[in-house]
Amino acid sequence: MKKSVTKTRKGKIVYEKTQTGSVLNEPLFVYNKTLIINKSKLLEVLLKLKAEESLLSLRNKLLELRHQLTYIKSDTIGLLNIDSINGDTIKLNQDYLLKEVNQISESQTIERAKYYVERFTKGISEIKTNKINDINLNRWKEYDDIHTDSLWILDKRDSSGVHTAGYWGNFIPQIPNQMLRRYTKKNEWVLDTFVGSGTTLIESQRLGRNGIGIELQENVAEKAKKLITSEQNKFNTTNEIIVGDSASLDFKNVIHQFGKKSVQMVIMHPPYFDIIKFSNDSRDLSNASSVDSFILLMNKVVENATSVLDKGRYLVVVIGDKYSKGDWIPLGFLVMNEIMKKNFSLKSVIIKNFEETAGKRNQKELWRYRALVGGFYIFKHEYILLFKKK
Repeated sequence: MKKSVTKTRKGKIVYEKTQTGSVLNEPLFVYNKTLIINKSKLLEVLLKLKAEESLLSLRNKLLELRHQLTYIKSDTIGLLNIDSINGDTIKLNQDYLLKEVNQISESQTIERAKYYVERFTKGISEIKTNKINDINLNRWKEYDDIHTDSLWILDKRDSSGVHTAGYWGNFIPQIPNQMLRRYTKKNEWVLDTFVGSGTTLIESQRLGRNGIGIELQENVAEKAKKLITSEQNKFNTTNEIIVGDSASLDFKNVIHQFGKKSVQMVIMHPPYFDIIKFSNDSRDLSNASSVDSFILLMNKVVENATSVLDKGRYLVVVIGDKYSKGDWIPLGFLVMNEIMKKNFSLKSVIIKNFEETAGKRNQKELWRYRALVGGFYIFKHEYILLFKKK
């Protein structure tokens, strides 16, 4: 085998194996776009593949299939040259389709090839999900943008649509996006106890989830409401903000206003104690008199908000640590330990790396100098703590 190099339309270089008698003879063009496929036609093609008696014959048929999936103008059987209102159609990622075709082609035996064809057929014809999300496990390879490891290194925050970094201390949209997709289904309800600029509710609206956000400061809540109403609501979901204190609100009464008895996820992104002062309100966690007081207030918020969380569903807490008089204060672990004393099991500790914050923007060299002088390390991470209610 040898490697060849092909440049796609987007200027992306794709390395591929070249193998005689295989589908891999042709250039691999991966545009990573969504195709509208004639579902019944594709299943018909796969059925014929399962009837092939030799590996060479099957590979030749796959060569034809891949050519049609890659070059739309070459489609002669009505696989691609259709629209979403023309018959039994299905939307599939082109990259996913080509990877499936290549895996079948690279099989070393006809039995293994037919096994992959059958699995491919199930991915097209059957939906297999679990109780907590809408991920189709028969097409799990299609979700390569969903993180499954515990270290998230993200280049920059998502600034699409109405998302803004203008509110000092808000978290990046990728966090609620990932959590909502992994641990909720469409039309379910999520509660954000520190809504800030509305990041969670914006993502909820985009993903077809309903959201309730709580914000202590009325002026902040009003700005967030304007952002949310400016975002397209294609799923016609409910995403509302209520002004109040999450440590004392009657959450059963709050969700009852929306005709609900419970929520399916709770997300919390509290102040990291007094690193940023968000208001002069004594109820604000950023005004806690000590670390112990901060932990006590967080306990109240957790107990109060999760009283309406369904059993078996998830609590997400996004939090970082802080320095105080030269000592590292492990806020994240202190909060984690307190929640573990309650009716929750710890499912994951995710480390999210962030390169730049508002407080350190364009000051990397200065902070590096300060770290060398002071003998400390610069914060470039925060924790995403994932808990499951027992």
